[in-house]
Amino acid sequence: MVPGFTKPEMLITYNQEEYEKLNDNSNYSEKRRLQIELLKLQEDVIKKNRRLCVIFEGRDTAGKSSTSKFFTQYLIPKNFSYVNLGVPSEWESNHWFERWENVIPKHKQIAFLDRSWYTRALTEPVMGYCSEIQYKDFMQEVLPWEQKLQGEGVEIIKFYFSISKAQQAKRIKARKYSELKYWKFSTNDEYMVSKWDTFTLYKDQMFKSTATQSSPWVVINANNKMIARLTALRFLLNQTEYDYKKLLKPLTWSKDINNYKVNIDGIEFDRLSYEQYKVLSKYSDDD
Repeated sequence: MVPGFTKPEMLITYNQEEYEKLNDNSNYSEKRRLQIELLKLQEDVIKKNRRLCVIFEGRDTAGKSSTSKFFTQYLIPKNFSYVNLGVPSEWESNHWFERWENVIPKHKQIAFLDRSWYTRALTEPVMGYCSEIQYKDFMQEVLPWEQKLQGEGVEIIKFYFSISKAQQAKRIKARKYSELKYWKFSTNDEYMVSKWDTFTLYKDQMFKSTATQSSPWVVINANNKMIARLTALRFLLNQTEYDYKKLLKPLTWSKDINNYKVNIDGIEFDRLSYEQYKVLSKYSDDD
């Protein structure tokens, strides 16, 4: 079992509590350490003709896109793909798995999916974008389809980024009124907040039906995006074998260095102690 996670059945909740003590300097050091290891993993994928598919699911504003960019920042461009398919055409909606087979990684490739075929288990039924029959068919067919992919040599890692209702509301508000990110906002964002409980029901059903030993869901607490990115990458590296792998031992972060900082409503508070940072970070503009 990988250190740092609990495993109730096939649903993995992965936490790295030490990351709560990160400051800017230690965040940079850990980010660099993990990204070096990720590049080693990519080189192994290329060398051994592997196919690795990493999917990111979660509610709107959970940090799926930014995490994908974080993962791919220093990778060899020709050997990875970033996938965000957007709204399906009528044909794609009626040929759901064929739509996704077109973006499954080829040999020597890693694919990072910013939302995946599981939108049919989450967003689509919540928003009314698919019929009840389409939803039920998907839930019955998805595991055999994944097993087929795995039989063809595709390694699948399924991340679910979990955020609180209050955190989602805060991020949507920040997006709506941001001079730089306003274009990301849509009325669907606020609608999805109003459908929080409905989304939760579909999410729980997805976990219950599609978390298996060969294809578990890995739940990441994404209320702090910086911590979520590092935690997800840490899991991927711990879970996946590759040549020249360096054991990712836990690090001890100092609580005594007064160089933590947070931004609240556009105002930066710096030179904070860890205890001050822990209190104020609940109200930060982290994005």
